[in-house]
Amino acid sequence: MDDKHMQIGEVATRTELSLRTIRHYEEAGLVVPSARSQGGFRLYTETDVQRLMVIRRMKPLGFTLDQMRDLLDATDRLDADGDLDADERDALLDRVREYERAATEQVDKLRVQLSRAEDFAATLGARLEQNIPAARP
Repeated sequence: MDDKHMQIGEVATRTELSLRTIRHYEEAGLVVPSARSQGGFRLYTETDVQRLMVIRRMKPLGFTLDQMRDLLDATDRLDADGDLDADERDALLDRVREYERAATEQVDKLRVQLSRAEDFAATLGARLEQNIPAARP
């Protein structure tokens, strides 16, 4: 990943998260700026942006902050790959698989909700069409 540092405004634009939300995730310990400028401004790297994107994708699926933290911990440890023995690696992969399964379940539920919402909108559209007076010659 690139070591270029970005200020919080650029990160907010890239992630489509508000400054307040990014700060909230920092306070919750989910993402920590990689550096600070001499003036004390938060500075982020591409790795930090990718971490925020994981969080952003988990939120609409109903994952809690603790679950986000747990998944990020597991993926961080897998990415570091330093001193993991086979059992620890397998346990971490099992944790990630469990989140994948939970995410897939939520996506399936959202698809059902979307289908119902589309049917409802179509029903309303049809009702409106029925009640529009025919054009007179």
